[in-house]
Amino acid sequence: MKERRKKEERNKKGRIKKEKKRKKKERKKLERKKIERKKKERKKELGKKKEKERKKKERRKKEERKKKERSKKEVRKKEERRKKEERKKERRKKEERKKEIKKKVRKYKE
Repeated sequence: MKERRKKEERNKKGRIKKEKKRKKKERKKLERKKIERKKKERKKELGKKKEKERKKKERRKKEERKKKERSKKEVRKKEERRKKEERKKERRKKEERKKEIKKKVRKYKE
């Protein structure tokens, strides 16, 4: 009987130890999972940040392109206006020369 009790006691202690060990393993496993989850979340956050920054850069590039195009158009318009003005001036000069010539011709005729 005594031996039986001793054996049962040992078995009980062994079961308790095993149970503790199992619980400890379970806790560690849960802890690892938690850490992994946090890592994944951080990774996602970083990914989102990078995506945002990439979109910002794209937007800035588009805006810069638009600005450049606008400035090019403005420069072209200014150039065209200047050319038109020059043509007008030249026409006026030609007309004035013609008038001058006509006046001189009239004077000579008289």
